Amino acid sequence: MFWCAFGQQAICHSDVHYRAGKSPVQPLPRTLGHEIAGVVEQVGSHVTTVKVGNRVCVHYVLSCNECSYCNAGNEQFCTRGSMVGRFVDGGYAEYVAVPEHNAVPLPAAIPFEQGAILMCSSATAFHALRKSRLKGGETVAIYGVGGLGVSAIQLAYAFGALDVYAVDINADKLKLAENYGAIPVNARVSNPVTEIRSLTQGKGVDVALEVIGLPQTMKQAVQSLAVMGRAVVAGISDKPLEVDTYRELIGREGEVIGTSDHLLHELPLLLELARRGKLNLSETVTRTVPLDADAINQVLDNL
Repeated sequence: MFWCAFGQQAICHSDVHYRAGKSPVQPLPRTLGHEIAGVVEQVGSHVTTVKVGNRVCVHYVLSCNECSYCNAGNEQFCTRGSMVGRFVDGGYAEYVAVPEHNAVPLPAAIPFEQGAILMCSSATAFHALRKSRLKGGETVAIYGVGGLGVSAIQLAYAFGALDVYAVDINADKLKLAENYGAIPVNARVSNPVTEIRSLTQGKGVDVALEVIGLPQTMKQAVQSLAVMGRAVVAGISDKPLEVDTYRELIGREGEVIGTSDHLLHELPLLLELARRGKLNLSETVTRTVPLDADAINQVLDNL
C-alpha cells in the first residue's frame, strides 16, 4: 500500500447516488470520493512500482488479480473486489491509501484536476464506447452533455466516428458540445429521436450512449438507433426501461448494452489521448471548492 497526498478530488454525480442511498454504500460511516489524483507521500516496504513524489491518479476499482473475472480482464466484477470511495474510504480527505497497482502514472502535461476527472467520467465514457464496438465511419448520439458526455463526444471522434450528435436540454452545454465538434440536438425544443432521424436522412445512429440515467432518455437512445445499432446505457437509474422489443430491437436487430465502470488496462491509452490533446478537459472544470464537508455537501445538494 502507499499513501497518496491529496492533490485533487473531483465531485462525481455518482457520489449523489451513494449519499442518497440509490446505490448502496457499506459499511457506514464512509468517506466518499473516487475521482482522485495527487502526489505519492509514502509507500509500503513491499512497493516496487511507485515512488514518493510520483504524480499519480487512482484507478478506483480494487481487485484481487486472481479470480476468473480478473484473469479475464474484467476486474470490475472481481469476486473479492471493492471500490475506493464507496466500500473503502475515498478521496474527500487529505490522504488516501490504495494498492500500488491502482496508482496510474499521471503525465506532467495533465493537471491534477483533469487527472481526477479522467479516472471516472472520462474512463467510464471510454469503456462504454469500447463496449459499443464503435467502428470508424459510424455515427453516434450522446444523450447528456455532462462530465461523461463531454468526454464521450471527443472520444467518439478519436474512435473514428463520422458524426456525433449531442442531446441535452441545456443550451450552454449544447454550445460546449458544438465547440467539441458535435451536432447539437436540443431536446427542450424538439423530439430528439425525430430530430436525429431527420439529420441522418431517416437512418438513425449506429451507436447511442445514454449517460443521464433517466428512463425517458434511455428509451430515446434505443429509439434513435439505425439497423444493427447499439444503445449503451451508462446512466444510473432505479426505474425500469421499457422497450418495444419487436419494433425497436427485433425489427432492427438492435442491441441494448449495459456498461459498468472501466478497466485498468484501458487507462494508459486514455491518458495518452489526453496528453496529446485528443481529449481536452480544460473546459470541464467549472468550479473548485475547499476540502471541507460543508462545501462538498453544498455541491452535492445541487447536483
